[in-house]
Amino acid sequence: MSKKREQLLEQSERLFDKHGFHTVGLKQIIKQSGVALMTLYNHFDSKEDLILEVLKRRETRYLNSLNDAMDKKTNAELAQALAKAHMDWIRSYDSNGCMFLRAKEEFSLEQSENSEIVGFAEAHKNHLLTFFQEKGLDIREAIRLVLLFEGATALAEVFEVETVAQELAYSVEKLFS
Repeated sequence: MSKKREQLLEQSERLFDKHGFHTVGLKQIIKQSGVALMTLYNHFDSKEDLILEVLKRRETRYLNSLNDAMDKKTNAELAQALAKAHMDWIRSYDSNGCMFLRAKEEFSLEQSENSEIVGFAEAHKNHLLTFFQEKGLDIREAIRLVLLFEGATALAEVFEVETVAQELAYSVEKLFS
């Protein structure tokens, strides 16, 4: 991947995460990235293509961070390790909530022109469920864990992150013991 493309993706993700998708314009992205507008269009056909690539990369990094916690044997150990990895992810991204749900909210108000962004955001939640099942959880356990993760992500925007982390760990322990 070219250095300029990487700069565009990193800065775009940072800006979208902090300010949302519609409030961030292309001028702001190219200024923060230190590239020309033509460079952006050489790598992405539109702002929507850029957003979709940001979401895809973020999902990959998130699932990889969860996957790195997979040295546990029992479902209870696995769920605890995943919960810890999830909260580590939230800590590293400033507790701004779920970027995928924000993308779905911002783009679902528009008609079909951005259905690919909305579709990917919705698919991300299914990817997470499937990921948990592939790691050995049954469907009910996977759904419960997704529910806990979604709640923790939302609450971390409002409450102190360490309090949310403690309560998530407690909830996972009680649910899987």
